Amino acid sequence: MRLWQKAGVASVLVLALAACSPQQADEDSTATDTAVMEETAGTDTETMAAVEEAEVFTVLVGGTAIGAMEVATSDDGYTIEFEFRNNGRGPTLSETVTLNANGLPIGWSVEGNTTFGNAVAESFEFADSQASWTDATGTGEAVVEDGAFYVPQNASPYWLAIAARALMDDADGVLQAVPGGELRMSEIDRLEVSNGSETLDAIVFAMSGTSTNPTYFLMTGEAFFGIITPGFALLAEGFEGEDERLRGLAAQYGANRFAEIQSRVIRDYDAPVLIRNVHIFDPETETRGETASVLVDGNRISEIGASDMARPDNAVEIDGAGGTLLPGLFEMHGHMGETAAFLNIAAGVTSLRDTGNNNEVLGALVERIENGELAGPRIHRSGFIEGRSPFNSNNGIIVETEEEAVAAVHTYADAGVFHQIKIYNSINPAWVPAMIAAARERGLRVSGHVPAFTNADAMIEAGYDEMTHINQIMLGWVLEEGEDTRTLLRLTALRRLPALDLQSEAVQSTISEMAERGIALDPTFAIHEALLLSRNGEISPGTVDYVDHLPVDAQRQARSAWADIATPEDDANYRGAFDQITETLRMMREAGIQLVPGTDLGGSFTFHRELELYQTIGMTPPEILSWASHGMAEYLGVGDEVGLIREGYLADFFLVPGDPTQDLRDIKTIAMVMADGRVYFPTEIYPEFGIRPFTEVPNVIEPLQ
Repeated sequence: MRLWQKAGVASVLVLALAACSPQQADEDSTATDTAVMEETAGTDTETMAAVEEAEVFTVLVGGTAIGAMEVATSDDGYTIEFEFRNNGRGPTLSETVTLNANGLPIGWSVEGNTTFGNAVAESFEFADSQASWTDATGTGEAVVEDGAFYVPQNASPYWLAIAARALMDDADGVLQAVPGGELRMSEIDRLEVSNGSETLDAIVFAMSGTSTNPTYFLMTGEAFFGIITPGFALLAEGFEGEDERLRGLAAQYGANRFAEIQSRVIRDYDAPVLIRNVHIFDPETETRGETASVLVDGNRISEIGASDMARPDNAVEIDGAGGTLLPGLFEMHGHMGETAAFLNIAAGVTSLRDTGNNNEVLGALVERIENGELAGPRIHRSGFIEGRSPFNSNNGIIVETEEEAVAAVHTYADAGVFHQIKIYNSINPAWVPAMIAAARERGLRVSGHVPAFTNADAMIEAGYDEMTHINQIMLGWVLEEGEDTRTLLRLTALRRLPALDLQSEAVQSTISEMAERGIALDPTFAIHEALLLSRNGEISPGTVDYVDHLPVDAQRQARSAWADIATPEDDANYRGAFDQITETLRMMREAGIQLVPGTDLGGSFTFHRELELYQTIGMTPPEILSWASHGMAEYLGVGDEVGLIREGYLADFFLVPGDPTQDLRDIKTIAMVMADGRVYFPTEIYPEFGIRPFTEVPNVIEPLQ
């Protein structure tokens, strides 16, 4: 441990903290109730004793330690080692940071690899007002004023500590960020943290300005203490016992923030709503009708009439301007959090199947959506079951024996809110038949990955109803016996696919068995495109239509590879693998296998790309729009309530200015969404997350009385 010193300054700088009752917190977000946010500039730093900081920090997911960050101080900066492993993968990073006398970075180097293996060789230099950097997107340079802060693309969370100390000393609490955006730090809460023998005063801050959400972190004086989300935390060594409490606070901070966003973006008219002059898409006929009007009363469609139908005196009218009104979409492979909930609504996704989550966190999220406290889709829940191993995921229920695995099935059935179980990578294949038998007994469907050391054929024989991810099937055709798919091998081994004969007996037998047994497939087409076709310095093909609307951090990510593409041979093999995946999906569709559209990427914009990709296997835009709405409603057994724009149906639909039956890309520019009768205009949602909108807000006419 050591005293916190600002580089180049002999005196120790500290913050005076006042302990108070904890407030509350979210997950993939990090911001706040603006009523408690205060700018940090001008904070009293003179009255508190020096605070020592840990040199080691523990990475935790759901309370389980999965890695560490180690920080060492030099005369002019820091060296940092950061690594964790969750679900068999994670980053490994080594950093060296050099600061000037004002605590701002003038040199930064990062070496290592990202979660999916892309090599990291990032660097930054600043001299004579000239900033230059190299990251995964390429090289850049800019002339910047004194006070600019380089935000690394791939680095440990410790960059927040460096930025925080710089912002504490900045007059207005705002720093220009390089390569773009700006950094703003706001105070959220003051609280005490304890390890049983030592109690520290801490301030919770939110850092924002370069990404879709702020990040919550804690400082004890000028000493970094950690970062918190509802599911993930990095905490000073010895304070791991605070994990559950702090994650709970993070969840409440986020709940406060998102409740505020909801209050700004929901159009709760408390009156019937008439949407006039729209072409209604009918999934059953796959056609776009003549102009019409739709009247919604409460959360149901009460009447569909002519474009010039009379408006009830007490109704709000929204001008559809001749656009297309489509039933809400179903994202069938999500892992839902608050930000994803909002952005999926903005993307016309009004129903979503969650395929694995922290059950408690998801339950609270579902309740808030249903109560109207948060914008979000209807959520269909999957009961995630994983075996304990050095590579296990930390969602759902983790089991160690067949008896525990079967008990987990009954736990999900008893809850009454799960429609299926999902079997994951570290489950012992020998347990699967008993798990499926229990699921059948309790009326639950069975989906899942192919557990390690077996193959898709064995899971088909065991009785899966649905296979998850196309790679999980195709790996069985190229792996050697004993190879472990709990690691990144389940992704990197896809390089072997170009040599695979898709007409071989093994391939055709699996496809035939799936078709004959009626086993569905959730291919997650778009995530395979991102993995196999993204390249450093190039815009990922799935993001081309919207990347310029995103915050700086997301734009950098969209110009970076996922995998380690080290050689021309790697490049060719990964591209060839995607071609093989596309052809396999085409064959599966032609064989009559039920495909299910889902992303495993958070949905929203990526779900639009998921749908686009199915055009490459022969599906037409009307067919895709029908399949992703009414088709999935029928698949989930809710087709009598949602999936069609019909009188009596729940009001889940969205409006686009164009005609997506002719150009599917038109679903990316959405003017209005109605979810459970609540009206949202995406143009009002997107700025809350740093995203530049795509359309204008429709004209709204208030009631006549």
